[in-house]
Amino acid sequence: MKLDLLHLWFLGDPAAPRYVGTLRLVEAGKGVSLQYGPAWLATGFALSEDLPLVDIEHRPAGRLQAATARAAGAVDDARPDRWGERVIQYIDRPKRLSVMEYLYFAGDDRFGALGVSTSDEAYLPRPGGPLPRLDQVQSLSEVVAKVAAAEPITETERRVLTSGGSFGGAKPKALVEIAGEQWVVKFYNGEPLDAPLVEHATLTLAAQAGIRVAETRALPLVGQHALAVRRFDRADGLRIHSISAGTALRAAAPAGQEPELGYPALARLLRRLGLAVDGAHAADAAELFRRMVFNILIDNTDDHEKNHALLAVAADRHGRFRLAPAYDVLPSNSGQGFQEFICGDMGRDSTLANAMSQCQAFGLTPQEAAAHVQQVIGVIDGWQAHFAACGVTHADIAQLAERIDGDELLGQRRAFDPSTHAAPAPRPRGGAFRR
Repeated sequence: MKLDLLHLWFLGDPAAPRYVGTLRLVEAGKGVSLQYGPAWLATGFALSEDLPLVDIEHRPAGRLQAATARAAGAVDDARPDRWGERVIQYIDRPKRLSVMEYLYFAGDDRFGALGVSTSDEAYLPRPGGPLPRLDQVQSLSEVVAKVAAAEPITETERRVLTSGGSFGGAKPKALVEIAGEQWVVKFYNGEPLDAPLVEHATLTLAAQAGIRVAETRALPLVGQHALAVRRFDRADGLRIHSISAGTALRAAAPAGQEPELGYPALARLLRRLGLAVDGAHAADAAELFRRMVFNILIDNTDDHEKNHALLAVAADRHGRFRLAPAYDVLPSNSGQGFQEFICGDMGRDSTLANAMSQCQAFGLTPQEAAAHVQQVIGVIDGWQAHFAACGVTHADIAQLAERIDGDELLGQRRAFDPSTHAAPAPRPRGGAFRR
């Protein structure tokens, strides 16, 4: 199947799909453009800041190389990441591996509320069957392992994988149904420790630091664990329009300029575009600061632009965003000393001094930021007991402790002094020339 033109739909209410516009293959097959249809221009909303409601062909920003092929604006978040692409290559074997093929073969249950169809008159996505159930996770893990190893699978296994296997992300995962809701199940991928169980322990530890996290379950399998993560872009049968931090920051960058992909820039965006009701935008920015500090101290250096997301609140009315719950948070166990996301004046350096250096971008005074750091340190100090209570083995804890409780990170926890960030004394009254 050669796909040069498809159609984008909005599935906020899956029972009443709304036609958005036309998708075209552009940039010599490296990108996909979007042109809104008349009805969406009249009654819809801008899917991201770089896709305003204007009757033009919106193309992906910047010069596209083979390694950076993408779709325009928020449409890019509707395609799968590396694991999803691998499943599509394995199951569907498209003759041409363009962004358009990946958009179509990702099927109906993709991230957010956008859908891709072959028709502009009816929502006709790539056909798929019912999602696997919780009691099928063991067999699903075996199918996923075969795909990861490039081994042949049966037709029955192919159908199971087609139903739940093309969700995004870099590591093996699949969608399953648990008690009528969709959960993403992440599988063991040959890591030197029980990564699914460690991720469950890390996310539940982050919750103790005042960080909203995606709900997780550790699923025991034969000889290992899987991790089930309840989808936060679904609620009460509806789908929530969602964009990645990378998409949001690229959309906010001035034309012709590269975006600053980092925590301070995302915090400024949240304070500008976040939901202002009851101070939600300020609370989200402050929470993002805690997430940054937590990631630094727990040695989660895989905090790239796709591992942060924004959820649209009543997108068709005012287009405001909330910070999505934290996900994909676990120790990288690398000790590399820098994050994927910019933290402050020292770029990506994994230090508390760097985190504190631009605290004003998060709407925090140095004194307030220091209090957040102290809160996170108190939680991180108890990580070993929490991981043990979650079932993480002594051997895995000992391996992680080499980094988390190593000289660099433990030294920062012990050396941090909130008093050095106290509010300055008020200036005396009477004018600047008072003696």
